Amino acid sequence: MTLLTTSVTTLCLIASVTARAQTITITHAGSRPSQPAAAEHFTGSVRVEFLAQAVDPSQVSSASVTFEPGARTDWHVHPRGQVLIVTAGTGRVQRWGDPIEEIRQGDVVRIPPGQKHWHGASPNASMTHIAIQEHLNGTTAEWMEKVTDAQYNEVPPSSGGAARAGSEPSRAQQLIGDFAPKLVELTDNVLLGDVWERPGLSRRDRSLVTVSALIALNRPDQLRSHLQRARTNGLTKDEIAETITHLAFYAGWPNALNAVAIAKEVFP
Repeated sequence: MTLLTTSVTTLCLIASVTARAQTITITHAGSRPSQPAAAEHFTGSVRVEFLAQAVDPSQVSSASVTFEPGARTDWHVHPRGQVLIVTAGTGRVQRWGDPIEEIRQGDVVRIPPGQKHWHGASPNASMTHIAIQEHLNGTTAEWMEKVTDAQYNEVPPSSGGAARAGSEPSRAQQLIGDFAPKLVELTDNVLLGDVWERPGLSRRDRSLVTVSALIALNRPDQLRSHLQRARTNGLTKDEIAETITHLAFYAGWPNALNAVAIAKEVFP
């Protein structure tokens, strides 16, 4: 009986430990520290926030990696491949022997096992992606040589003011066209690709800030397009009306009345 009791107690303890090991865990936003990426594997300023480490039986780990403009990985391969989910900004990825590809927020990049490649930010904009990969024999990557400046600075076929394949021309391309390709690139990559995608403010709140500034500065042409963007980003007619009313006391009645005329066009 004593042996049976001991065995039952042991099994209960094992079951209890196993149940705890399988409990759902949550690491809340802001509680995960970030750290500089290893300099021997990266060029430029790169920070890594580890999201999930591989825990048996899973071999999958993930991290959020932020590349400042010009920063990138070294050439490397993943024994079991990798998936990149771009969460902010504009970046670049290149497979050995292929041209550079431009990647932007919302893009998902699947890198096959054993393919030599690199990825990082564009020259004029930062880029953040979530990297998901599997371990093989305790490693997720085999690191190789540095990406040279000459390799990095090759112009991607999808940049330089041209529309991305299969997509409509950007707002900057519609406004500027081929007159100033560099201004198109800076507008798309830095202003819209980086500043407008920073996580500190939602797109809705950023629209509210921008619209308010344009009302105060009395910039009707820019205000019209940004009111359209604000509507897309979730601002309502009532919220815009209240914003204009509030700003009348700070920016002046003429600016407010001009803003009302334009807002009536966008919010009929």
